[in-house]
Amino acid sequence: MSRFRPFILTFAAATLACSQNITTVRVEPAPPSTESSAARPNPFSAPSTLPFLAPQFDRIANADYEPAIEEGMRQHLAQVQAITQQTTAPTFDNTILALERAGAMLTRVQRVFGALTQANTNDSLQRVRNIESPRLAAHNDAIQLNPVLFARIKSLYDRRNQLGLDAEQQRLVERDYRDFVRAGALLSEPAKVQLRALNQESSKLSTAFADKVLAATKANALVIEDRALLAGLSDNEIAAAADAAKMRGMPGKYVIPLQNTTQQPAQASLQNRAVRQRLYDASIHRADRGDSNDTRAIVQRLAQIRAERAALLGYPTHAAFALDNQMAKTPEAAIGLLSQLAPPATAKARAEAARMQALIDKQGGGFKLAPWDWQYYAEQVRQAEYDLDASKIKPYFELDRVLKDGVFFAANKMYGLTFKERKDLPVYHPDVRVFEVFDADGSHLALFYCDYFKRDNKAGGAWMSNFVGQSGLEGTKPVVYNVANFPKPAPGQPALLTFDDARTMFHEFGHALHGMFSNVKYPSLSGTSVPRDFVEMPSQFNEHWALEPTVFANYAKHYQTGEPMPQALVDRIKKAGTFNQGFATTEYLAAALLDLAWHTQLAGMPKQDVDTVEREALARFKVDVPEVPPRYRTTYFSHIWSGGYSAAYYAYMWSELIDHDAYYWFVENGGMTRANGQRFRDLVLSRGSSEDPAALFRAFRGRDPKIEPLLIERGLKDGTP
Repeated sequence: MSRFRPFILTFAAATLACSQNITTVRVEPAPPSTESSAARPNPFSAPSTLPFLAPQFDRIANADYEPAIEEGMRQHLAQVQAITQQTTAPTFDNTILALERAGAMLTRVQRVFGALTQANTNDSLQRVRNIESPRLAAHNDAIQLNPVLFARIKSLYDRRNQLGLDAEQQRLVERDYRDFVRAGALLSEPAKVQLRALNQESSKLSTAFADKVLAATKANALVIEDRALLAGLSDNEIAAAADAAKMRGMPGKYVIPLQNTTQQPAQASLQNRAVRQRLYDASIHRADRGDSNDTRAIVQRLAQIRAERAALLGYPTHAAFALDNQMAKTPEAAIGLLSQLAPPATAKARAEAARMQALIDKQGGGFKLAPWDWQYYAEQVRQAEYDLDASKIKPYFELDRVLKDGVFFAANKMYGLTFKERKDLPVYHPDVRVFEVFDADGSHLALFYCDYFKRDNKAGGAWMSNFVGQSGLEGTKPVVYNVANFPKPAPGQPALLTFDDARTMFHEFGHALHGMFSNVKYPSLSGTSVPRDFVEMPSQFNEHWALEPTVFANYAKHYQTGEPMPQALVDRIKKAGTFNQGFATTEYLAAALLDLAWHTQLAGMPKQDVDTVEREALARFKVDVPEVPPRYRTTYFSHIWSGGYSAAYYAYMWSELIDHDAYYWFVENGGMTRANGQRFRDLVLSRGSSEDPAALFRAFRGRDPKIEPLLIERGLKDGTP
């Protein structure tokens, strides 16, 4: 993001808290300095002295964040004021370039603070977030609604073709002008007052939503007292559940923490149907119980605010506003892609359900397949049809081996990268690891942090971001991080993953590569600062290498013996690649279309009942398969209410359309070679947002993307690469 666009969305998404009825988890970001923060310089007041300007977690105390954010805003406003008070005519250097350089301290603190409030929050950080989030929203407005500043930008925009700018400079001018207009720069003063009020309220509500979802997710973890009720889980999984209970002060019991999604991994193994239902109910009702963690009122008002704000800015709906600067351009285009996939996906899901129902009947179950049964019987069907037993697969996916011999190995084959673990650099939690990344010529490329295990004070899901962004202007190299929520093993036990977990590591590292390979001049255009419906393309593309034969053979080895996975088992995993894709595609489509239903509401509409919106939307878009609930229900759909994906959850499928077609280019041109990797790096991964992403794809593929690879890879159409 640009210096004059602080991380308001990221900041809101990354700030999480526990409500009063939940025991707050106090996990410090790092052992804080014992020295009084008033008696020493703030660690964010100057760039870090560590390699790559990495965060000085050993010097940062909780008390440092609030004054650093306040001082960062003060400096930023002063720098912007200096631009607006110039008497000389606007030039690229004295206006656009000056804005790029402005706000350095604020960027430093927000990147670290945003990371920790999402991955390792505590009561002190939550307090600061609640104070500063609305102030940061007002700070953004003070800059982007400044008429003098906008007049200078507009002057340059109007004359951009006569200024002798290079292509990257011209794109930056155009992007800055567009972003200011989208922020309300063209509005009348009364309308700007109204917009500021909506932005303030929206910031507070998004923050509150994140608080409540984190608290609700922790509070609704399944607590089991009788070990016999956990039949079906492995000994390691039961030991981890016992350890989770001890950490919550419940020795002798067992705790299964909730993941962020509707369906929970343990449902695939739990033999007791009543326990499966309890786990499902805990998940799907986590934030609609009428208690202090209920998010329904927040959702209702946020939908109204977004519709009102869009109308102020001249758009019919929030979705129309949100997609105007994306690849899809319109909600109709996004809905069109999703609707095209709905018939084959739901048909396949119903066929999958029928197979499971037949199995239930054969076993004399005497009940109709329900959502909490799907994972359990899907696993049985998978074992029967493909002879795949998850408990026999996990021993071949030990986390460290997947990381070093899989993810890193693939990056070496494709791009020539090498990695060296750095234990001399401070981290914010003992689970975090740091690697220095070297380019093919041995030069220093980046730092990579990874934080893979679930904690109660960590947001759900998996993600990537930067502590330091690449910038030719500032001479900075990337410091990127990946975060996930894999179950943490009991002490002394190995961290064994599912294949889906292993693929998640490849996915998030694809984002990391996008950040590491950035090679642009201006920070606003670097790395992953691309449209939402393109940003998932590099990550989803990187997933393909998880099953590439030479890569898979290098990391899929038994954690005890080191023996490679038997070829018969490898073949069965590959054969089962499109298994359960009716379910997976339908649950995703249901969530994406639900997102668009909320965000195509018109301004002035009364608050909408959450259950009614969900029921009517799923029926309207024909994705209402009773056994397949949305991947996220409205009440805990953090992507769209406290993250940056409002009206944009469709982006994963749009990006998948592009990534599969890009992968098919590799298949057609010799596969995983260094030459092909370099071409992909040069034409796509290194370009950030310096060019239109559609043009980047065309330059790489030689044409616009086709849908057939997506349908084939999802098993919705017969065919081969």
